[in-house]
Amino acid sequence: QLQAFGGGLVQPGESLRLSCAASGFTLDHYSVGWFRQAAGKEREGISCISSGSDYSTYYADSVKGRFTVSTDKAKNTVFLQMNSLKPEDTAVYYCATGSSCITIATMRVAHWGQGTKVTVSS
Repeated sequence: QLQAFGGGLVQPGESLRLSCAASGFTLDHYSVGWFRQAAGKEREGISCISSGSDYSTYYADSVKGRFTVSTDKAKNTVFLQMNSLKPEDTAVYYCATGSSCITIATMRVAHWGQGTKVTVSS
């Protein structure tokens, strides 16, 4: 089971940290991607951290420089630190696992986590 949590209501410019926790399997064996879906829009991939020893990270242009993805093997959790949040970051955020960030980007995922809602509003 995969679960994303940590969303909430924040003001523009503030920060949030989302968590993606796995139970029943080892998250470190997979690459983990973050997606978001705003109301009326398609789900978009925004970040990914690859499995294995290199833990390469990838970001969509819309979040590059503001969001940081990281992993904590001991907690079997991947985090998405979101800084300098903007109203356009408002969406439901999902995490997903896959064999690589390339497969995740094409929606070929092994597990989808339930979403967590992020609202950025003054």
